[in-house]
Amino acid sequence: MIVVTGAAGFIGSFLVKRLNQDNFNNIIAVDKFGDPAKEKNLAGSKVKEFVERDEFMKWVDKNYELVDFIFHIGAKTDTAEFDTVLLNRMNTQYTKDIWTRCIQYQIPLVYASSAATYGLGENGYDDDESKINSLKPLNPYGQSKQDFDLWALHQKEKPFYWAGLKFFNVYGPNEYHKGRMASVILHAYNQIGNTDKMKLFRSHNPDFKDGEQMRDFVYVKDVVDVCMFLMHHRKNSGIYNLGSGKARTFLDLVKAVFKAMGKEEKIEFIDTPADIRDKYQYFTEANMQKLNAIGYSKPFHSLEEGTEDYVKNYLSKLS
Repeated sequence: MIVVTGAAGFIGSFLVKRLNQDNFNNIIAVDKFGDPAKEKNLAGSKVKEFVERDEFMKWVDKNYELVDFIFHIGAKTDTAEFDTVLLNRMNTQYTKDIWTRCIQYQIPLVYASSAATYGLGENGYDDDESKINSLKPLNPYGQSKQDFDLWALHQKEKPFYWAGLKFFNVYGPNEYHKGRMASVILHAYNQIGNTDKMKLFRSHNPDFKDGEQMRDFVYVKDVVDVCMFLMHHRKNSGIYNLGSGKARTFLDLVKAVFKAMGKEEKIEFIDTPADIRDKYQYFTEANMQKLNAIGYSKPFHSLEEGTEDYVKNYLSKLS
């Protein structure tokens, strides 16, 4: 059986669908269930058992002999959450509890880290593990992920196979429940649909023109393809970046949405809220050489390809 935590969430639910595509149907879906908006994400998916998040450790202790692999995708992902005790419990300590069981029961593990660990990118976006100690996350969420990465790297005992994935700006189907934490593409689709225009934050950095702030946007279909590769690969444990490897501007993104919707471009710039200006990332780009070096060679969707697929085959079909 394959365990997916965060199974009703964005990436977790799409990973369940991807596993089903490859005829993996003995899936243990772990999450805090009860949110109808999230549970729609699993509609039509084949799942063997649903396990509540707070009961999962007991479940593993009882059923470990049946578990072939754990994808630990679940987390508290709100970058505006400042309850460090909550973040430590849900992100750092919970992952430690899974890690120790993967050692004890010989279970391979892939877990979600985050590009939020890179902060403003003063030290670049390189997943070289010797550089991770120097990273400076900008928010408690990023710090909770950084804390676990550092803890894992310093452990003498590790699962026989493990990989931490630093997700960059993931977008795509099944993020509909995320509200303000959803991707800019989803916000753009809704805003353009309602007003025929899109508002973007203007730049407050002289090195970047308005709309030319850059992010590494990565399509969720590419993210789950990498997860599948690692499940089969099971060599070269470590921490890996997971982005497209190519930074693109917010203007590029919004233009791609307008094009996919068949609408004329109308873009308005507004001030970035003062309370987040000093913590605003103007550039992110994953160095993907490490993942490529272990044999991952499947091309990633371009921003335009991913946006077109997302808009035409998913967003436009939502009721």
